[in-house]
Amino acid sequence: MSPHPLRLTVVGCSGSYPGPESAASCYLLEAEQDGRTWRILLDLGNGALGQLHRYVDPLSIDAVFLSHLHADHCLDLCGYYVMRKYHPTGAQPSIPVWGPDGTAARMARAYDLPLEPGMTEEFDFRVYGDRDDGDRAEVELGPFRVEARRVVHPVAAYALRVTAGGRTLVYSGDTAPCAELDEIAAGTDLLLAEASFRTGDPNPADLHLTGADCARTAARAGAERLVLTHVPPWHDPADAEAEARAAWDGPVELARAGATYDV
Repeated sequence: MSPHPLRLTVVGCSGSYPGPESAASCYLLEAEQDGRTWRILLDLGNGALGQLHRYVDPLSIDAVFLSHLHADHCLDLCGYYVMRKYHPTGAQPSIPVWGPDGTAARMARAYDLPLEPGMTEEFDFRVYGDRDDGDRAEVELGPFRVEARRVVHPVAAYALRVTAGGRTLVYSGDTAPCAELDEIAAGTDLLLAEASFRTGDPNPADLHLTGADCARTAARAGAERLVLTHVPPWHDPADAEAEARAAWDGPVELARAGATYDV
């Protein structure tokens, strides 16, 4: 582990489906407390579980936080269920999986399991909004404080703000530009923002961000730096980067599988 209080490893960053260079969305966050390294995942999309083995033992994960229930953000929970249930060292202890309302049923259907018990013996499913008002939640886990805020997408979707050791990362999840994203991103050290769309294309409303949208969000939030992610394989990531650099003079990078950031 780095001496920095919060480390990000990009496990997967391809948008909408796995691409030739990366699995779909999955981000590993690590922080130290009580003499050990705590680990959480933000999303676990298609192909990500296999890649996670490159960086850590998947059985060392303490919790999973899902931004929403589209396949490219949650579907590798199916493989993770198998790994934890049937591992040769024995069934693994249940870990928390936070997500929108309906996560437990969604994952049971994804693996063609009966809704009861579904995956509830392997995962302790918890719903954003069990506390507070349903559009936001706050979770304390080891060194991490995770805040979830409902954003604009065709399904229930959340941006996630993770703080550890006084450093903060905000992950947009999938969202259109919105005041809620600006608010949760305020003052963040690193904004990890999805750039699925290109300016000038006939983009549907209320769905995704462009590179320029990400940059404007970073500027409004006063972010220290911006990392663009979730670019679909049908686009050139350099287009998103160029848009962002034209709209903001702060530090901009493209996420790539295996990249690490000391936040």
